[in-house]
Amino acid sequence: MNKRLLSGIHLLQGDEACAEGAMAAGCDLFAGYPITPATEVSERLSWRLFDVGGIFVQGADELDSLTIVIGAACGGWKAMTATSGNGICLMQECIGYAAITETPCVIVDVQRAGPGTGVATKTMQGDVYQVRYGSNADYSIIALVPDSPQEMFDLTLEAFNLSEIYRVPTFILADEIVGHMREKVVIPEKVSVVERRKPKVPPKDFIPFKVNSDTDVPPMPAFGEGYRMPVSGLTHTETGSPSTSYEVQKALVERLCNKVEKKVDDLTRIETAFMEDAEVLVLSYGSTARAARRAVIRARKDGIKAGYLRLITLWPFPDPYLKRVVSEGPRAIIVPEMNVGKMVREVERAVGGKAEVISFPKPGVELHRPDEIYNLIRRVR
Repeated sequence: MNKRLLSGIHLLQGDEACAEGAMAAGCDLFAGYPITPATEVSERLSWRLFDVGGIFVQGADELDSLTIVIGAACGGWKAMTATSGNGICLMQECIGYAAITETPCVIVDVQRAGPGTGVATKTMQGDVYQVRYGSNADYSIIALVPDSPQEMFDLTLEAFNLSEIYRVPTFILADEIVGHMREKVVIPEKVSVVERRKPKVPPKDFIPFKVNSDTDVPPMPAFGEGYRMPVSGLTHTETGSPSTSYEVQKALVERLCNKVEKKVDDLTRIETAFMEDAEVLVLSYGSTARAARRAVIRARKDGIKAGYLRLITLWPFPDPYLKRVVSEGPRAIIVPEMNVGKMVREVERAVGGKAEVISFPKPGVELHRPDEIYNLIRRVR
C-alpha cells in the first residue's frame, strides 16, 4: 500500500486536500506556524508525514519556518510551508533569498481579510501582489490559484513539480473559502511526480549556476553529495562567487526573471466557457470564480453573449493569452475580485485598450454573489 497516496474518493476540506497533494508530490518536510485559515494544512501533515517517515516542524514563527524549508530543500528534500497573508509578510526576506539561490520550495497562502490582523476567519484575495512583488528587487515566482478542494490537491501536486523544474518559490494562492469548504476530492492511483534535475558531470567539473542553451535553470545537487553548492544571497557569478559587476548583476537578474516569464505560455493554466461568441467576458480567479461561473450560465440562458474565463495561473500573468482573447472579439471584460482592484490592473495592461475593462471589487469578508455579477453583466451588455 502506498501510504503517500490515499487513492479513492474522499470528502475533504480544501486545506486537507492541499496536505494530501503535498504527500502525493513526495513532500518530505513541512515547517509552519499555526495561523487561521491555514492551520488545517499543518495539522493534517503533522500525522500524515509521520506515516511515511517525513518530518513535521512547528517553527518559532513564519520566517523561521520558511528558513527550515529552504534548508531542507538544499539538503535534497521536497519541502513546504503554509500560512496566511500575515505570515507571508514575515517570510518576504526568505522568499527573496530562495529566489536568488534558486531553491525550490512550495508556499501555501490561504488568504484572509486584512490588512494587519484583519478578520482571521473571513476571506479575501488581497495577497496577489504581495506574493509576486513582496521581496526586494527583481525576480519571478509561480503562483497557482485553486477554486475547489479538488484543485487544492491537484495544484499542490503541480506546484511541487513546477518548483523542481524551475527552481523557484512556487505559491498556492488559495483563500479562506476554498481552504475551509468541504467537497468531493478524487485522489488517483497514480500521479506524475517530477524529481529534481541533478548534475550530469563529476563534482570537479560542476559549475553551480551554469545553464545551457536549452534552459535557464541549472541542475541542483544536494548538500552531502560531493558537489560545491554555494547558497549565498549575494549577487554571484556562474561559479557562485560574489560579484559587484554590472554585467554579472544584469545576467543573473535577467535569468531569474526570464526562466519563468519566457515560459508563460507553458505555465498558463485557464478554464473557459462560452468564449466562442462572447461579447462580455467575466474574468475571475479563486473562490470568486464560482460565483462568476453561475452568473455567466444564467446570462447565457437569458440570451446574453457572456463568456467565462478563470485564471488558474496568476503568476506569471498570462499576457500573451489575454492579448489573443481580446483580438477575437469581447468588447468588455468584467473583473470581480475580493480586493480593492488588483488583478484588474494586470488585465488592463495586457489588453492594451482593445476592450473595456470593468473592475468589480469587494474588500473581503463577503464573497461576490452570482446575482451581483449577473446584474453587472446585464448593465454592460
